[in-house]
Amino acid sequence: MTNILLVGIGGLIGSITRYLASGYVQQASKSIDFPFGTLAVNVIGCFIIGFLAQLAEDRGVFTTQSRLFVFTGFLGGFTTFSSFGNETLNLARDSQMMNAFANVGANVVLGLFAVWLGRTVSYLIWK
Repeated sequence: MTNILLVGIGGLIGSITRYLASGYVQQASKSIDFPFGTLAVNVIGCFIIGFLAQLAEDRGVFTTQSRLFVFTGFLGGFTTFSSFGNETLNLARDSQMMNAFANVGANVVLGLFAVWLGRTVSYLIWK
């Protein structure tokens, strides 16, 4: 139960941080044509997970509970794109280039397809 609370509290903080950061960046960009806020959150999240993952590997600075709070909770709430980036880089670093490229392709293609499918099903049901 403690682990679930750690993930939940971290996710709450990460989600609020994402909302504030992406809103700030989008407003500061004054753009209505490009989602700069989402881009900024994804890039920042990738930097943070890369930085912290290296600390975890090299220095062992995270306990199991702190990893759940920071990586799964906070960063998961802030952006799951950071997990995708870290996992893809880990595959590439382990010389699993085909799996790394497959991960990128599958996430992009299947993710976009799932959005299209969800929108299509919703339209068909509620039209």
